[in-house]
Amino acid sequence: MSREQQAVARARKAFETGRSKSVEYRINQLKNLQRLFSERQKEIAAAIKKDLNKTEVGAQFYETLGLEGEISLFIKNLKEWAAPRHVKKNLLTMSDTVYIHPEPLGVVLVIGAWNYPWAVTIRPLIGAIAAGNAAVVKPSEVCVHTSKVMEDLLPIYIDKELYPVVTGGVPETQELLRQKFDHIFYTGNSTVGKVIMEAAAKHLTPVTLELGGKSPCYIDKNCDISIACRRVTWGKYSNCGQTCIAPDYILCEPSIQNRVIEEVKKCIKEFYTDNPKTCPDYGRIINQRHFKRVMAMLEDSNIAVGGENDESDCYIAPTVLRDVKPEAKVMQEEIFGPLLPILPVSSLDEAIKLINKGEKPLALYVFSPDNKVIERMRDETSSGGFLANDCLVHYSVSALPFGGVGNSGIGCYHGKFSFDRLSHLRGCLVKKLKMEGVNDMRYPPHTLKKLGWARFFILNTCLLNLLTIKKKANINFHI
Repeated sequence: MSREQQAVARARKAFETGRSKSVEYRINQLKNLQRLFSERQKEIAAAIKKDLNKTEVGAQFYETLGLEGEISLFIKNLKEWAAPRHVKKNLLTMSDTVYIHPEPLGVVLVIGAWNYPWAVTIRPLIGAIAAGNAAVVKPSEVCVHTSKVMEDLLPIYIDKELYPVVTGGVPETQELLRQKFDHIFYTGNSTVGKVIMEAAAKHLTPVTLELGGKSPCYIDKNCDISIACRRVTWGKYSNCGQTCIAPDYILCEPSIQNRVIEEVKKCIKEFYTDNPKTCPDYGRIINQRHFKRVMAMLEDSNIAVGGENDESDCYIAPTVLRDVKPEAKVMQEEIFGPLLPILPVSSLDEAIKLINKGEKPLALYVFSPDNKVIERMRDETSSGGFLANDCLVHYSVSALPFGGVGNSGIGCYHGKFSFDRLSHLRGCLVKKLKMEGVNDMRYPPHTLKKLGWARFFILNTCLLNLLTIKKKANINFHI
């Protein structure tokens, strides 16, 4: 039996003991996980620094702070979320108990990504723990140091049988995918997402795929261009552009292109100094393979800002490209690096048409003071998330579902959406062995008279509302 098979078997066995069904047990596990982030921040930050050149403050800001907030939200609300949810009835079930009972799915596989290795691996795990599942955690092997820290620390703080960590590369992931899971949660690119889905289909295993895509950013000529470019610069170059919801490219009218370039250039200097290479807040490309991939995208484009690079350090300066054509190399796939192409468009109509020619993105950004422009961009396009006049911040709102649509993903999570996604919402109806006469209309022989009574009971919403009001108010009157 392989190491991966053993981990899955242990998790399944631990789940079958039933201990994760206790809401108190789940809350204790979440509290232990929260303690990990308060006690081991130094080790976490040191590993992220080696992998992505993030500072300790940056690691907390972009990785662990959101996780601590998410855990607190779950601890506060879990008893309510896990409780039976009563639903509306029809006249035929007025005397019955009808409710939704959330129950664990079983054993979940969580496959993390390397760009925010703690944030996008642990957030699904939080949902899996809260929903009462066992979970096999597979951190990305690309973040070598973080993967090792995760493997070392998680078993110290949370149940190592219920939540084993499996490290390794492609062969280990392939072996995991050969096992039967009750849900697979993957964060990464659409190419691997298709492999995950194909493997899951063999066991009819449901999946959540958090993918990516080319997230457009339309800048209206009538907006405050200075503020818009400040927010876009932050959204684009954070983590060296390696963010699944980073603005991938800018659409704007030719008349403001030069102004946009100058404002972005000004913000790059403000955020990362005259020499971003020596700035502690500016990251690095994860490895040389990705460095070469990003640099190859520059081949047929005009550099307006930046372009400096150092392969030995995996450094690419914050770069802006001007007058980019839709057929340019940089427009053929998600950039996932610090290149910001600007595509001049003649109008909002042309921008919408260009966006709709591509796959549905994970996020879509529009900067405009005009609500009509914002509403048109929202209503005439489709994307996982939609933001007006800012970038990235929807990820921080646990009350919003986070996920893609079409090529950018399947399913959503964060907050209660994570709990529901990783639970089976079991429909339940409990009836008493009384009032059998009411049921006569459903038994054979079927007649028009019985059909008439069935129509009355099923379709008569006015009478149902009246009975509901009577029950709530405890009013005594006859119908």
